[in-house]
Amino acid sequence: MEVEIATIGGYEEVGRQMTAVRAGDDVVVFDMGLNLSKVLIHDNVETERMHSLDLIDMGAIPDDRVMSDIEGDVQAIVPTHGHLDHIGAISKLAHRYDAPIVATPFTIELVKQQIQSEEKFGVKNDLIKMDAGETMSIGDSSNVDLEFVNVTHSIIDAINPVVHTPEGAVVYGLDKRMDHTPVIGDPIDMERFREIGREGEGVLCYIEDCTNAGKKGRTPSESVARRHLEDVMTSIEDYDGGIVATTFSSHVARVKSLVEFAREIGRQPVLLGRSMEKYSGTAERLGFVDFLDDVGMYGHRKSVDRTFKRIMNEGKEKYLPVVTGHQGEPRAMLTRMGRGETPYELDQGDKVLFSARVIPEPTNEGQRYQSEQLLRMQGARIYDDIHVSGHLNQEGHYAMLDALQPQHVIPAHQDMKGFAPYVGLCKSEGYQLGRDLHVTSNGNTIQLTE
Repeated sequence: MEVEIATIGGYEEVGRQMTAVRAGDDVVVFDMGLNLSKVLIHDNVETERMHSLDLIDMGAIPDDRVMSDIEGDVQAIVPTHGHLDHIGAISKLAHRYDAPIVATPFTIELVKQQIQSEEKFGVKNDLIKMDAGETMSIGDSSNVDLEFVNVTHSIIDAINPVVHTPEGAVVYGLDKRMDHTPVIGDPIDMERFREIGREGEGVLCYIEDCTNAGKKGRTPSESVARRHLEDVMTSIEDYDGGIVATTFSSHVARVKSLVEFAREIGRQPVLLGRSMEKYSGTAERLGFVDFLDDVGMYGHRKSVDRTFKRIMNEGKEKYLPVVTGHQGEPRAMLTRMGRGETPYELDQGDKVLFSARVIPEPTNEGQRYQSEQLLRMQGARIYDDIHVSGHLNQEGHYAMLDALQPQHVIPAHQDMKGFAPYVGLCKSEGYQLGRDLHVTSNGNTIQLTE
């Protein structure tokens, strides 16, 4: 059976992920993501109203025209998790394919919301929920199966999908960290990865996220970030002014910790911002987390401003606003607070907790710097880097290669410079460029078997 990989997006940048695996006549597409930095550099861009071709020209979504060269039929579109760099282009591209979208329950719900907000295209693809640990047959040949393996990341309900073929398995490794003590959900299923590496024909190809491949050691667990956050928040428990926290709105486990520690220091948590309301509200509705009734979630501008007015009237020392804007996004809540555009007034000495790191991309780094300067000009004290990454460091990569023992490896989720540490790591394990280690770019295909 011929097995071919199409590297459509995410092989020259962090963002707009999209990969296709062809096994015989059956094709599975992994991810359809957005490169948010290409959108943020434009003022007042509303992607839901834009045509896919315009977004492709901007470099914001994958250019999937290479799919016309792939022989076979797309049988499934499989987003690995709910981050926008993996699902943000589904509403623009999925309608081109007569195939269902298959994902875990939380991811499917986020995809559904993405589709509902789309104003340019009608996306009618069936939505199929599949849990980690489950397998489904792909196509009519009964020779190809799709399996979801549970992984841990900075968003709940993430998986690494595996396409099982007669030639061996293709493991799509975006995105994960090796967390054995997560705050929400089950640990990464390393036992299953080891089984896949040793059963049948083994692993034909492993496609891996290279984000932290240059960082030594292993990525700490989310439980480490939770303890760090608890230490910071209890250390300022007696402060009688304003404390504001920001994190990835999709990081439900981190939001859960912020809510719980807010109560421990005698403050009422309030979640503010559209995306904060979307992710936490969806997680609570699906039963992944149980916030008490007194946790307010407000997304619309007017309701957020009313909440800020109430906080100012009743006393900032009674509340912990958890807001969007950790990357310094111009229209996000924290940036507006720094510009003095909300009823919430920052005073000298007020604390702002960044429970997130800057995504290493020039647009984000510039915006985050500007946001912090605005906050400091208002008198705020910055607590930075209360965080652990959602991506594997070097030791995690070594562990995955040892578990899977893949015949071929394809680095992804970076540019050429970002691939270099992972290439060096693979070379130390005996892989060779051009033989079984394939550094590629967007729009290419790699023939693995004939």
